[in-house]
Amino acid sequence: MTELRTQSTAGRSPRGVPGTVRRPAERHEATTLLELARAEVDPVLRAAIASLPGPMRRIARYHFGWEHADGTPASGGSGKAIRPALVLASASALGGPGARAASLRAAAAVELVHNFTLLHDDVMDRDTTRRHRPTAWTVFGDADAILAGDALQALALRLLAEDGHRAAPLAAARLADCVIELCAGQHADTAMERRAPQEVTLDETLAMAEAKTGALLGCACALGALYAGASDAEVRALDAFGRQAGLAFQLIDDVIGIWGDPGRTGKPAGADLAARKKSLPVVAALTSGSPAATELAALYAAPHAKGDLEHTREDLERITSAVERAGGRDWAQAQAADRMARAMQELARAVPDPEGAGGLLSLAEFVTRRTT
Repeated sequence: MTELRTQSTAGRSPRGVPGTVRRPAERHEATTLLELARAEVDPVLRAAIASLPGPMRRIARYHFGWEHADGTPASGGSGKAIRPALVLASASALGGPGARAASLRAAAAVELVHNFTLLHDDVMDRDTTRRHRPTAWTVFGDADAILAGDALQALALRLLAEDGHRAAPLAAARLADCVIELCAGQHADTAMERRAPQEVTLDETLAMAEAKTGALLGCACALGALYAGASDAEVRALDAFGRQAGLAFQLIDDVIGIWGDPGRTGKPAGADLAARKKSLPVVAALTSGSPAATELAALYAAPHAKGDLEHTREDLERITSAVERAGGRDWAQAQAADRMARAMQELARAVPDPEGAGGLLSLAEFVTRRTT
């Protein structure tokens, strides 16, 4: 049994990473970096997606929030652009403005891969809402949503294949390896759903989360480093930085998935619990050895309809309460803080100058210090 580490709620925000208070200047800097990345990357994304055949182009534009289902223009958001911002910030930190400009296609490629995974994940998880609107598969059907995701992945690799930068071949190979790791992580996640609650360990759940979430954030940082002409050691350190920050991100995302406000997250409340997903807080709670863990295991083992969000409020409240009483929420928040500390150590190895690392630090803090 994996030991469950808990942390007192004293001295921490009840809905954020333990012991952290974000300064307004940090929030502003991260927001500015994300807005700038979105402004720089969007034209490349739009041009790439415009090259798709009509039906897939329509689905992609809908998914990115650029169009309504009927093809009329929309002003919806297309995501925070965290991953392309990490590419650009990494290139800038190690190579300056020239490297940042050179890495723009790589940044767009990473964002295309990210959205390929979202399209597929929504189908597999039967999620009906993303970014406050119906998911693509609910509008266009499973098959078309999957094919549109496949097309986005192909576009990502084509952007790098057509890039004349000397780092492009290495970047393409690294991104392809990352996609394989993402698929392996998704396979592990779906396989865990079919296993009994007591059969899933915390270590394998952390490994799955690193593959599903940490791998692409690490790849984004590594691609920026490659375009900056960084050394192998610097590329490895930035990859590790992104992976650790990605794990922190996933931990907080899992907390938000259980205790978040649907009005702010854009996703139905309790969807993961209703589907009996073995997220990190849930597995931490299940392996705690506490009476609440026994209660949670029984609740999770009870017959249910996968993806059915019509469970009674009472059932979801019982499950949520059991996860919290078994220490799942406190463990996830404490673990997120620990992963961020590891990320900072890796960042210092690649970019020793705090001023040069400032953009990457702000982005990492932004994605790991969200609230529910």
